[in-house]
Parts: sequence; C-alpha cells; structure tokens
Amino acid sequence: MLQLNVLSILKQQNKSKYWLFNQLNTIKPISYTNFNNIVTNKTKSIKYSTLTNLCNILNCTPNDLFTTNNNTK
Repeated sequence: MLQLNVLSILKQQNKSKYWLFNQLNTIKPISYTNFNNIVTNKTKSIKYSTLTNLCNILNCTPNDLFTTNNNTK
C-alpha cells in the first residue's frame, strides 16, 4: 500500500505541519481537516495539484513523497 511520507520529510527539513499548512494555504486554500488527513495518511485520494504543490514546497519529487507499506488493511 502506498503511503505519503510528508511527516518524515518535514522532520528532515526541520519544518512543522503548521508551516506546511500555511505554505499550502498561500497557494490554494485547504481545510485543516483535509490537510491533516493527507499528512497522517488517512486520506483515500489526493489531487494532482496538491501533490505538485507539496513537491514544490518541500523541494522534492513524487517519489520522495511516497513510501510503500506491505501491510494491507
């Protein structure tokens, strides 16, 4: 199963979820609930535009954003 690796990337860059939330909101408004679901892997889908914005803000590639977890739910 694919999972987003946003929290790990933020930790590596010494950034907070709050910082990322503010950065995303300057590009396109997003509710905190949706944002939190994305970064905590509770979302079932994510828009390409959100992925692009995350990559641009975090200076990473989509490959960096995703990890695979062999556990299935």
